[in-house]
Amino acid sequence: MAAEPIVLFDNGHHKCLMFDSLVAGEGVQSNQCLLVDGKHEALIDPGGDLTYTPLSVAASRYMKIQDLDYVFASHQDPDIIGAIDRWIVHTKAQIVTSRLWARFLPHLVSDYVSKQLTGSVYDRILAVPDAGGKVKFGDSYIQCLPAHFMHSVGNLQFYDPVSKILFSGDLGASLGGEDDHLPVQDFDKHIPSMMGFHRRYIASRKVCQLWANMVRELDVSAIVPQHGKRFEGADMVDRFLNWVSSVDCGIDLMTQENYRPPFEFI
Repeated sequence: MAAEPIVLFDNGHHKCLMFDSLVAGEGVQSNQCLLVDGKHEALIDPGGDLTYTPLSVAASRYMKIQDLDYVFASHQDPDIIGAIDRWIVHTKAQIVTSRLWARFLPHLVSDYVSKQLTGSVYDRILAVPDAGGKVKFGDSYIQCLPAHFMHSVGNLQFYDPVSKILFSGDLGASLGGEDDHLPVQDFDKHIPSMMGFHRRYIASRKVCQLWANMVRELDVSAIVPQHGKRFEGADMVDRFLNWVSSVDCGIDLMTQENYRPPFEFI
């Protein structure tokens, strides 16, 4: 039976649905989100081969897969857009991603798939400039926000002004927590499940501070990362913005000890 999504928003015309239990085997838990605006649909960070079939089956209960308008990819990782070839073949969707990664994504598309297309793979990719931009979606739009070095050098995040949800990719991600289908209830208790990930995968505190300044200019009711729990409500969003602006991560933690010739066999 197809997985039941979590309804993040639904006003009758515009919906945001989150699937969080589709990864099987040894894959890392991840959230895939479906946006519906009338007869228009978009997927955010749909993942790779581990999620393509279960996601397409689950999402087909709320849309016609072949009529999908967009696949938004925050960056180039396999758990973000590894199944790009299937989405290109089985839907009419444009792949929306950073201009920096637009020229690399065709490497994920086999020659067999490429030959089935009327045009080239590049014709199906909407390349977003570093400054971001708005993509028309139904009666509204999806705002592509610059989130470079969080963790990818060409990273985007996606803001839906109707639901006021920010889909933050790897920023805010947590691993190893319990009840990931629920929003964060106790922020202080949640910090340990975020700390290791952010220290390793986010470039620096500086970019987090600049990013938080940008997000504070938006009306954000929830932040939904690709991994782990989401942050709902103004207070929890503010707690996260304050926390991520204060954490040393990435290059902030590097010393000469991290850059020495290795001598041990592995």
